[in-house]
Amino acid sequence: MNNFLFGVFPYIAITVMILGSIIRYDRDPFTWKSKSSQLLRRRQFVLGSVLFHVGVLMILGGHLVGLLTPVAVFDALGVSHGAKQVLAMTAGGIAGVMALAGGGLLLHRRLTDPRIRIHSSFADTGILVLLLAQLVLGLLTILVSMQHLDGHEMVKLMSWAQGIAYFRSGAADHLADVNILFKMHILLGLTIFVLFPFTRLVHMISAPVRYVWRPGYQIVRSKRPAAR
Repeated sequence: MNNFLFGVFPYIAITVMILGSIIRYDRDPFTWKSKSSQLLRRRQFVLGSVLFHVGVLMILGGHLVGLLTPVAVFDALGVSHGAKQVLAMTAGGIAGVMALAGGGLLLHRRLTDPRIRIHSSFADTGILVLLLAQLVLGLLTILVSMQHLDGHEMVKLMSWAQGIAYFRSGAADHLADVNILFKMHILLGLTIFVLFPFTRLVHMISAPVRYVWRPGYQIVRSKRPAAR
């Protein structure tokens, strides 16, 4: 089961995320949007959205660099495993609290505002709840990491992530004896990968680059009668 969950399921989740996103963009391009509700309740949306998105981007960047950079690179730079772990805990903790606070504001407005609640689908609310649960698990892993600052368990997580990314056999073995919170954090993250193409999360991989070469200006005509 350990080999399936952490050696096979990651490839299933990544495949579903990539192929599902491509198929959705090809078959239903008009559903590829964030479905913003900013116009319905702006003030709380802006604060929550900024905190949430900045925090999540920091977390994603930290995970990509921290997990996929070979251990030998940090050793060559003279960065000890303990120092890297403290840096990851500090930066990840700050980003996690920001994202959790922002996500909490977004969920609160989505559940308490009748207009927003009516225009929200089950997937809209459900994926936000899962993201908040993932943030809580991530913050809880910091408490586990504080109990041993030698970076030993962090190296196991790095070895697993790089084993999956670079198609190395035996990647799941690195997670056999890590704390259960890390395993739950990873499994929930992989589950979010699976759900990614079927939710509003797809807007994460969209960028309005076509506006750069869009010809001409958009013409907006008012319905008011022209002044004479």
